[in-house]
Amino acid sequence: MRILKLICLLFCFYANAQPNWQTCTNIPSNINNQRFDDVFFIDENIGWAANGYYAAVYKTIDGGNTWSEQLNETILGGDYYFRNIEFLDENIGFLGTLNGAFFKTNDGGTTWTEVTNISTNPQAICGLNTVGSSTIYGCGAYFEPAFIIKSTDSGNTWQYIDMSSYANALVEIYFLTEDTGFASGKSDNGATILKTTDGGVSWTEIYNSNLEGEYLWKMQILESNTNVLFGSIDAVSPNPGKLVKSVDGGLTWISYDAPETGIQAVGFINENQGWMGGHTTGFYETLNGGESWTNLNIGSNLNRVFIVNSTLAYASGTSIYKFTDDNSLGTNGIDERERTPLKIKLKTNPAKSILEFDIEFDSNDNLLIELYDLNAKFIRQLSREHINNKTTKKYKFNIEDLSSGTYLINFHNNTGRESIKFLKE
Repeated sequence: MRILKLICLLFCFYANAQPNWQTCTNIPSNINNQRFDDVFFIDENIGWAANGYYAAVYKTIDGGNTWSEQLNETILGGDYYFRNIEFLDENIGFLGTLNGAFFKTNDGGTTWTEVTNISTNPQAICGLNTVGSSTIYGCGAYFEPAFIIKSTDSGNTWQYIDMSSYANALVEIYFLTEDTGFASGKSDNGATILKTTDGGVSWTEIYNSNLEGEYLWKMQILESNTNVLFGSIDAVSPNPGKLVKSVDGGLTWISYDAPETGIQAVGFINENQGWMGGHTTGFYETLNGGESWTNLNIGSNLNRVFIVNSTLAYASGTSIYKFTDDNSLGTNGIDERERTPLKIKLKTNPAKSILEFDIEFDSNDNLLIELYDLNAKFIRQLSREHINNKTTKKYKFNIEDLSSGTYLINFHNNTGRESIKFLKE
């Protein structure tokens, strides 16, 4: 009987010790389902989180058990959307925004200064990556133009690289060495991945989804086998999002349908076990390399999965989440919540020759308006603009050339992507 009890106790301990996703409870969860756009860890304990719409930076030194706020837009004296955060070491770090501003810290995030010595000021930085001891790459934006910035001296001087001949938009950048790396986003043809072996001087496209309007949103390369690459495709409904995977360094690709359309976050701890999520989802898990997915019913509005090792990971969404066998953080059963949509009012539906609608903006923003048919085939871009302040804008577009039928207007702004149907008479 004692042996049986011991076996039961060991089994229970083993079962309880299995890593799972939990919510970090000592960091504010966002209201209105806004997201933490990024999370980055320099080691198992020290990390930072960038809150997007509410523009704040938080730091932890104990593996996410406690977080302290280091920066907010009040301190900076402006209205910002924080997109990403990345550190070279415990002191030197970088913060990208969607508002034409880029910041650097030399003291672990205690103070930040704006980077102003880039020849062409980046309109927005959507991706950051540090590699080696002093090299930093950045890219942008999810709207035009596509560009890369690069520093080889810890961010003291910068080079601006025009990428418009390769892509329309860049969202993510990841380098294996100072010279060999990847950038992803979209081109005229669809979601794209580019590769360089000369530090960004020249690029070759190694993947394209061939569906206009799609983005290759996030990338991951397995540290244990750098020939294994993963990418998430953010699609337009009714097309599904996708996981794309290469096991030969990007020479060939396998594509699997993702569980939702607006998939953005992706992260794997090995070739088989990983997670995806997006603006309207929490964690979906696969144990077979992406062939099938299970809804874990935790989290919402995911944008980043940051892998530390095979038993430790973090993710950013409505809150910050941790994959761990430490059950002290919080519950793993948080309900998913839908993203707060744009406030769009169609004024002509059905529409004959002119399509009219109003959009109420709560703060400054970036906006792409695109036209698709009902099968999500891209027709044309209607507008690309920067919104400077809280306002209501009126839009009118000529649609005389469209045949009668139902169409989709796709709106892509700082906080998400959504489509509205309208009827052309």
